[in-house]
Parts: sequence; structure tokens; C-alpha cells
Amino acid sequence: MIVVVLTGSIAMGKSTTATMFIRRKIPIFDADKTVHNLFSRGGAAVEMVNEHFPSAITNNKVDRATLGQIVFGDPCRLSILESIIHPLVDKERSRFLQSHRRRKTKMVVLDIPLFYEIKKQYKSDFVCVISAPSFLQRQRALGRPGMTRQKLNAILARQMPDYEKRKRSNFVIPTGLGIAYTNRLLSRILNQIRQR
Repeated sequence: MIVVVLTGSIAMGKSTTATMFIRRKIPIFDADKTVHNLFSRGGAAVEMVNEHFPSAITNNKVDRATLGQIVFGDPCRLSILESIIHPLVDKERSRFLQSHRRRKTKMVVLDIPLFYEIKKQYKSDFVCVISAPSFLQRQRALGRPGMTRQKLNAILARQMPDYEKRKRSNFVIPTGLGIAYTNRLLSRILNQIRQR
């Protein structure tokens, strides 16, 4: 089974590109969606988050906006949160991979936004980084609800620079030249991956 990691900094167009994989019937493990499920009512992370950040719990689920405000700019609190989330996401990712290996799936994608930033590297065959010009990245990010220049700068400071990610990856998928171009390029990349 070929394991492809899909990564990229904030507002680079990763969600749009992930949809292109889904349309091609390639299963995707979405790390962000997994965290969302862990934080929802009855989710595996709710009790542990409540122990450390009780004010972030509303109606038996994690209020992501409140939690973000608590850990924002506080490396110690952020580290505690990561120690809760990462093992739970790892467990779900392992379950996803095992399930597809049993089904003899030919290729899967691990959508991991902070692939290069987290200390533990995941085993994969290829890494695709999603990239766009910085002016477009900022424009997209600042169009998101609740995003400010200060918040964006703090997020970017914690993320590895885009040029560094491009150097480390097997393939770069640009998203600044239109969806049709990205889609065509993705087809070529997938052909190369299958041939290798």
C-alpha cells in the first residue's frame, strides 16, 4: 500500500487539494477532522481537556475558540494540549492504516497539516506539499472568520517556512494558478507515484 502525506502551511489550499484525492476515490485520513471528532460530545479528548482546561468545556464538548484563546501564545499550555491530542490522533491514524491494509487498498493519503513541525515523523512513501505565493496565503487566511494579522503572524512563526517544506518534499502542488491547473498536475503526480 502506498502511503502519501499531504501537508502545507495555513491557507495554502490543502482542503481543496484533499477533495481532489477524494474525487479519485483515494481514502484520506484527515488529522484536523479527527481532532474535531475527539473534541465533540463524547469524544475521547473531552475528559482530558476538562482536567487541564475546564473553562474550554461547554455542553460536554470542547469549545475550540475558547481553547485556542487559552493556549494561544503560551508554549507551556500548548505543549500540554499537544500531549493530549497527538497520542489520540496517532491511535486513529494507526486504525485507519490497518483497516486499509486489510482491505488491500492500493493508496491512502494522510492529511497532516503540521507534518514537518511535529517532532514524531510518520512513515510514508511520498510527501506532497501544498504551496501558494505568500500574498495569496495571507489574503486567504485573513478572509477566515476571527483571523487577525497578529494571530496569523503568530501561527506562521510556529510553522516551518514554505520554501523549507518544498525542499523536503517529494512533490510540490501549487494552488495559486487555478483549480484546473492543480487538478491536472495532481493527475501527473499520481501517475509518477504509481510508476515508482
